[in-house]
Amino acid sequence: MSLADVKKPIKTLFPQHQLHQPGNQDKMSPEPRGFMEHYRAAGKLLDKVVLISGGDSGIGRAVAIGMAKEGADVAIIYLEEDNDAQITRQHIQAAGRKCLLLPGDISDQSFCEKAVKQTVAEFGDLNILVNNAAQQYPETDFEKLDFAQMERTFRNNIFPMFYLTQAALAHLKPGDSIINTASITAYQGAGELVDYASTKGAVVAFTRSLSAQLVKKKIRVNAVAPGPIWTPLIPSSFSAMEVMGFGKDVPMGRPGQPDEVAPCYIFLASDDASYMTGQTMHPNGGTIINS
Repeated sequence: MSLADVKKPIKTLFPQHQLHQPGNQDKMSPEPRGFMEHYRAAGKLLDKVVLISGGDSGIGRAVAIGMAKEGADVAIIYLEEDNDAQITRQHIQAAGRKCLLLPGDISDQSFCEKAVKQTVAEFGDLNILVNNAAQQYPETDFEKLDFAQMERTFRNNIFPMFYLTQAALAHLKPGDSIINTASITAYQGAGELVDYASTKGAVVAFTRSLSAQLVKKKIRVNAVAPGPIWTPLIPSSFSAMEVMGFGKDVPMGRPGQPDEVAPCYIFLASDDASYMTGQTMHPNGGTIINS
C-alpha cells in the first residue's frame, strides 16, 4: 500500500453509535488511522520518557506510537479500554520502545499522582507530559444541562491537567515539555457542548498561564486544538445519523485522522519547538482561528 493510499481522506462514515464514553476504537467503522505507518522518524525524542493520558486510542494512540517511533518510551493512562490499550502497546513495542499501561480514573487526584510515580519507577525519568484525555456529553438545551454532568465534564477534562502536571513537575527538567489537548470549540464555541467547550477554553488559559510560570525553569508548555477528528469520542458522543455528517462543515470538507494531528505533538515535544511556549497549534481542516 502506498502513502497516497494510506492518506486517502475518509469518504464515508457509516451510521454508528457507542453507548459508553470515551469509546472503543476497535468498534469503529472505518477505524481511525492511528498507527503512524508511514511516519518518517528522525530520532527527535531518543530515550525520552512520555506520559500521556488517553493514550490508548484516537489522537492519543497516534501520539504515543509516533513518539515511540521517535525513540521515546511511553506510559499510557486510559480508563478501561484494555483491548485498545494492548493494541497500542504492541505497536509501541514494535517500534523498539517500552510501554507501560496505566488503567484508572484521572478525575481521582491520587490516581494521577500514582501514575506519575509508576512512570518514573518504571522508566527512571519523565520528560514529556501529554494531557490529552477528555469526555463530552452533548446537550442542545442549556436549561436542561445536568449539573452533575457539567461537574463530571470539568472533573475529567481540566482538573486532571492540574493533578498530573503538579505531580510531574517534581521530575521535569529544563528542556522538557508539557502539551495539552484543547479544541477548536475553545475558540468557536459549540452550542450543543457548552460545558465541554468551556473546559477547552480553560485548557487554553491553563496552557498560557502555566507557560508563563514555568518559562524560568525552561519547561515549555503548549497546546494543540484539533478540529473534527475521527476518534472514539465521536460515535460515543453523537447519534448514528449525526456521525454520518461529522467534519463536513470545515473547508476541507472532511474529518481529520489522528495521524494528521499527532505530528503537532511530536514537534512541540522536540527541540524543533525550542522557541515555542504558551502557544496553540490548530490542525482543523482549514478553519481560520484569529485568537
